[in-house]
Amino acid sequence: MTTYAVSVDTKELAQEVVDNNKLTFPMAYDATKADGDLLGSWWSGGAGYIQPTEFLLGRDGTVLGAMYASGPVGRMGADEAIRLITRRENIRKEEEGAAH
Repeated sequence: MTTYAVSVDTKELAQEVVDNNKLTFPMAYDATKADGDLLGSWWSGGAGYIQPTEFLLGRDGTVLGAMYASGPVGRMGADEAIRLITRRENIRKEEEGAAH
């Protein structure tokens, strides 16, 4: 599984988040409202800030799950992502076994 992140922060602030949290995945920065609109993200506040938009993608790029937060509630937890991935992998293995 590969993780990517996108931030509205500047390059320097995004790098600070990466460094402080010892992140090992790519972090894009300077995301704009237009970028968020492409994802269907929710923007809040007068000046506008993006709420988390999360996707789990299959090997072929199919969206397996998506979470669109409109505030501090409604974010995908790691345990939920792991359950979804495990379930999808088990189904895939069963389908491959049935095909042989």
